[in-house]
Amino acid sequence: MYVWQKQVQIIVDEIDRCIKNHIGEALTLRSLSRKLGYSEFYTTRKFKEISGMQFREYLRHRKLAFALKEVRDSDKSFLAIAFDYGFSSHEAFTRAFKGTYGVTPREYRKNPRPVVLRTKISSFDRYFLGLGEIGMIKSADKVKVYFVTIPAHKFLHIKNNESNGYWDFWQKQSLIPGQDSETICGLLDSIKGKLDDDGGSEVNCASGQIMAYINDPKGRLCDWGILRTECWGVRLPFDYNGEVPPQMLMIDVPEAEYIVFEHGAFDYEQENCSVEEKIERAMASFDYAGNGYCIDTSPGRIMYFFYNPEQYFKYIRPVRKLDKIDGVPNDK
Repeated sequence: MYVWQKQVQIIVDEIDRCIKNHIGEALTLRSLSRKLGYSEFYTTRKFKEISGMQFREYLRHRKLAFALKEVRDSDKSFLAIAFDYGFSSHEAFTRAFKGTYGVTPREYRKNPRPVVLRTKISSFDRYFLGLGEIGMIKSADKVKVYFVTIPAHKFLHIKNNESNGYWDFWQKQSLIPGQDSETICGLLDSIKGKLDDDGGSEVNCASGQIMAYINDPKGRLCDWGILRTECWGVRLPFDYNGEVPPQMLMIDVPEAEYIVFEHGAFDYEQENCSVEEKIERAMASFDYAGNGYCIDTSPGRIMYFFYNPEQYFKYIRPVRKLDKIDGVPNDK
């Protein structure tokens, strides 16, 4: 099964690459099956077995997800968008768009609102499958530590007071109607203006979606002795006034100081655990008082966790300056 989970991951990676680059001739079941060296029938069967959907259904919804962002963010004609994403006509594109999102492309361009996009499948995850990492750590990057002041912004999110870590968070959320990973990540992926979005459309990678931990007296006690609530969401400009999905929360995050522990790009399959351990050691050994700061455990302060193996792995933790005279937190 592991072998085919990895094969399906190759297919979905290739699908996204072809859609982004408008390489329609490579987006056929025949060409993708040949790439793997299996028959179309066998590839189709295994794709559905692992992903839970037909190959054609997944491909159609991924094309529509990319097309929706073109409708939202560009002034390109609907006919041009239709052709770019493999639809035979303006009418065919409009029918597919409305059938999936409940509005026509023209209506959506005039009034964008959160809709559930088909996010990229992640069928092969070494850690979720219990495989761990392979090989020794290769990246020479050290953990960079620096202080920043983050301007005021908004945080749109869901939260769970009982979860412990990424996988446990989504397992618990899957039991709540409308708060499963596919629905929430699909909704967040459709929102324009995310501060951390660089145009991607993948879960936990380059789509502006991040894990966060809010200091919360009703939360779960973490390893650092802080009561916190785990969240998943997106940072938005402070003046954002778009629609908030009913199952989500929006909070204002005031301008404040933070400390950043950041590691650069690394090989996910070979180095993930090792890099995480490096950052954990850096956070545990850092001399906050010697640098004139302390961790801010005030209720409502928020810690962000940014994770993209192609760019970085970093924690951004809230801090407060110490009074220079007596070394106590400065609340001014």
